[in-house]
Amino acid sequence: MKLTYNVDAKPGFGQILVFAFQQLLAIMAATIAVPVIISGTYEGGAGEVSMSIGAALFGAGVGTIVYTLFTMRKSPVFLGSSFAFLGSMSAAFAGAVSAAAGFAGLLLGAIFAGLVYVVIAVIVKAAGVEWLNKLMPPVVIGPTVAIIGLALAGNAVGDLKTANAGGHELIAILCGLVTLLVVTLCSVYGSNKIKLIPFIIGILAGFALAAVFTAIGSAAGIPALMICDFSNITALWEGGVGLKTFLSVPDFTFIQAFKGFGDINGAYVGTIAAAYIPVAFVVFAEHVADHKNISSIIEKDLLKDPGLDKTLLGDGIGSMAGAFFGGCPNTTYGESIACVAITGNASVITIMCTACLAIIISFISPVIAFLSSIPSCVMGGVCMALYGFIAVSGLKMLQPVDLGNNHNLFTASTILIAGIGGLSLNFGAVTITTVATALILGIIVNILLSGEKTSKSGK
Repeated sequence: MKLTYNVDAKPGFGQILVFAFQQLLAIMAATIAVPVIISGTYEGGAGEVSMSIGAALFGAGVGTIVYTLFTMRKSPVFLGSSFAFLGSMSAAFAGAVSAAAGFAGLLLGAIFAGLVYVVIAVIVKAAGVEWLNKLMPPVVIGPTVAIIGLALAGNAVGDLKTANAGGHELIAILCGLVTLLVVTLCSVYGSNKIKLIPFIIGILAGFALAAVFTAIGSAAGIPALMICDFSNITALWEGGVGLKTFLSVPDFTFIQAFKGFGDINGAYVGTIAAAYIPVAFVVFAEHVADHKNISSIIEKDLLKDPGLDKTLLGDGIGSMAGAFFGGCPNTTYGESIACVAITGNASVITIMCTACLAIIISFISPVIAFLSSIPSCVMGGVCMALYGFIAVSGLKMLQPVDLGNNHNLFTASTILIAGIGGLSLNFGAVTITTVATALILGIIVNILLSGEKTSKSGK
């Protein structure tokens, strides 16, 4: 895959800012979705729980910087809030006697999950990665990467059909499809400069169309045309202009957590460990798949250089650092990888700038309000391109594999059907995600059929 900017490239300062903003738009929807989902009322003593979107962005930025440093600036990936830990985070609040104790549980859980990564990193450092390549050959990892994108297809389509202000579904779909088509046209037919920022142009086009529909609907009293929800911007405007309106400190998780450590006991710590540790092993599989994917894009094996132990340490320590501020364990984002691939910009400096931008923006209320006003349907259009590219990247890994061989055919088909079908496993508060379940089944089938003769490319 031809890259305009390689990993160690240094675009101009103005370009970096634009590219970083585009990366931020690509990962923003998923990153802020986790605290939004968790916020609410849970059964038990925790009561009303409110997690900060700004804190989640700050934590993602901090986690990404830590990851980039551990990987010696060789891996162009942004870390964002992990959906795999949603059940674990919910369990932290459900079993807490107070909201503050629940936030303390979030920190403990992130530490437990990060330590799992540290332990695996030590093992990898001692044993190397060849065993992993044998356990997850292209016939296993290719379909798994494809599933990472395909498993999110429902989310993209669901967002595409959503009008934030309650407008008609067809109008929302129109705005989302315009976004998708503009992104596609810019990526294919645009100049070299346009090809580097297709998502910014696409989002602006979709947002502008949605805003026009909303303005017409508001003026004419037609609710069906109301696509954008500008209530956050309106609230800031009505609050007057001043430093307090412009700047605000996010509600960092550690502030609440330090108040709640006195309310936790041994049983609760055990509950947190049981909720987080198994999920960390599951996310490890997705970590490997993501790094196999980005390795194929930049044509450098990140599992060897800087090494899987370094990427694991970066992800694990970065996740702990991010959760300290934002409460959400982080993970490498497929959206970020797809953005790198589609734009041809693998510059790690861009990723670092994105992290810094996320940290700065977390304090600027008007920017947070503006970003939150981008309609879900517009982001759905963007995600259709991002998630689709992840799926296709995985399928490309299957190109050298002989699918005429039943060994490879059954291994790949098991992963694809389990993943597309949405097979997941629940063990109490622990959920084995669709991607992880599909990968585990694929590994089992591949091992069971290992006695069958297969092509070298399928190994």
